Amino acid sequence: MDVNMDDKMNPNVSGNMNGNVNMNANNRPVKKETPGFISPLVIGLCIIISCAILGGAFLKYKLSDTRTIGATGSASVDFDADLIVWRGYFKAYSENSSKAYDQIKKQASWVEDYLKNKGLNESDYVFSAVDISENTKSNYDEYGNYVNTVIEGYTLSQNVVISSTNIDLVEEISRDISKLLDKGVQLTSGTPEYYCTGLDEIKLDLIEQATDNARTRVDIMAKQSGASVGKLRTSNLGVFQITARNSGTSYYSYDGYLDTTSRQKTASITVRLEYDIN
Repeated sequence: MDVNMDDKMNPNVSGNMNGNVNMNANNRPVKKETPGFISPLVIGLCIIISCAILGGAFLKYKLSDTRTIGATGSASVDFDADLIVWRGYFKAYSENSSKAYDQIKKQASWVEDYLKNKGLNESDYVFSAVDISENTKSNYDEYGNYVNTVIEGYTLSQNVVISSTNIDLVEEISRDISKLLDKGVQLTSGTPEYYCTGLDEIKLDLIEQATDNARTRVDIMAKQSGASVGKLRTSNLGVFQITARNSGTSYYSYDGYLDTTSRQKTASITVRLEYDIN
């Protein structure tokens, strides 16, 4: 058999008598590398399984998110105010500031005597500081040009504020001011304002009642639908409304309403509860 001497002397001989064998410089077989390969079918199955898992989780979340039940409870109570505030003011005028001040002092003395004679305690009323304003007049020449401004007189005013729990007495005082007017007191009477000093306790009681009312409604609806009530999910407190008794809902406000014109009042509030259901 003929053998090429060049091939015999070459250390990297490829092939033998029986077939092709790759040999390295040390005359050892070299293993052929097989490139990495993932079947498209396997990739497709992985995508389908992943989508199914995500879809199931999302569906479970949506179903659990919608399985809720909620109701709005309400509560109201009638009560009477226990504090009255009445404001009045009087004024005096004179071309001379000293005379005007003497007049306002005299009027304040008459007003205070009137309150004391009515039986009002000194701690129930307070006089404000005297407010002074100048009455001026602008002068112009025959051509309409401004010449100067002169003071024609002075107007002094003073406020008196009564705050008392003796509502009947203050109501009488606010109505019966004819004696002061007869003396020359230029008194202007404001509208009495009515408040409740125990409003915080009323609010807390109403919140408790409204919450119980909302839970009762939830229980009734769940029972009728054959479901059981789970844990509380959300709770929202409505605004506090205080209206004149029997005034209806026309005075309600989204920000809450506080009536001060009526002695007899109605307080109301709402509570919204939402629960999971099983």
